[in-house]
Amino acid sequence: MAKKNYYDILGISKTADEREIKKAYKRLAMKYHPDRNQDEGAETLFKQSKEAYEVLIDSRKRAAYDQYGHAAFEQDRNGTNTNFNDIFGEVFGDIFGGNRRQRNTCGSDLRYNMELSLEETVRGVTKEIRIPVLVQCNKCYGSGTKPGSSPITCHTCHGQGQVQIRQGFFSVQQTCPHCHGSGKIIKDPCNKCQSHGRVENFKTLSVKIPAGMDDGDRIRLVGEGEAGDNGSLSGDLYVQVQVKPHSIFEREGNNLHCEVPINFAIAALGGEIEVPTLDGRVNLKIPAETQTARLFRIRGKGIKSVRGGAQGDLLCRVVVETPVNLNDKQKKILKELEDSFIHPSNKQNSPRAKSCFDGVKNFF
Repeated sequence: MAKKNYYDILGISKTADEREIKKAYKRLAMKYHPDRNQDEGAETLFKQSKEAYEVLIDSRKRAAYDQYGHAAFEQDRNGTNTNFNDIFGEVFGDIFGGNRRQRNTCGSDLRYNMELSLEETVRGVTKEIRIPVLVQCNKCYGSGTKPGSSPITCHTCHGQGQVQIRQGFFSVQQTCPHCHGSGKIIKDPCNKCQSHGRVENFKTLSVKIPAGMDDGDRIRLVGEGEAGDNGSLSGDLYVQVQVKPHSIFEREGNNLHCEVPINFAIAALGGEIEVPTLDGRVNLKIPAETQTARLFRIRGKGIKSVRGGAQGDLLCRVVVETPVNLNDKQKKILKELEDSFIHPSNKQNSPRAKSCFDGVKNFF
């Protein structure tokens, strides 16, 4: 007897998308699932809809079916039997709680805050850290059982990890209360980890911080987090970089900022000063009549980011410094300089002051 077309079984067109296929299968599964429909023939109709769904939801199987029809799967279906739980739980897991055994989950991820100096983040550094962590028990190797013994199949769920509870018309699946979804019971627990498969310990790691890291960047160390339950994979460790404030420099992206004090003689006459960088000192020419807060850019003396790109610059903001602890001779010289500024013919020496007073005069 010829098999019915899969598209006709689900009641969809050949151009149906994934959402339409799932929607059609849900409707038929709700109607013909053996837990809900005891009529003769319901089981056969459910099997047919399940078979059609398995093929059409898989893009490769669907392409083969569209080209060769049922012949593409005749060999694969010899000797197979249908499990009502597999796909019904996959499609309706959010409603009925799922029915597949809970898999061992990875261990928890951990975070370690590492405080570094600006120089360390710029140049790169290797640090050794010691962290508290749950590690795999070295006596039972994560199984949770005594050496020589092994877990037994849970007699409540028969290894399925879930049990069925009837609630009126529906049959609802829940996590097994005895094995907690693992499908296994440990009768002879390991006396070191008490069946948990993990023990508390400290782990020492050598962490390489690449050059160019910035505040808030983090490094992921795969498998260096907490060990998983019952020998499953470990989580990851995330090392979060925190940069300590620097006495001279502030970082902004790949650029560095700093303030450079200069005396008013250099500010007025011009000259050359030394400016600190992370690689030593460089000379910076100060032009005559430089005012406070003027910004000078020194190319290539910033930071090269770990993400690549061009190296940043050093931005120097000059601050004209008022002299202190003057001796009598210096005070006399400054007094003479002050008197020369007061002379009416020398008002052009203080253009900002003149502009301010002119503005006040116009205001009144």
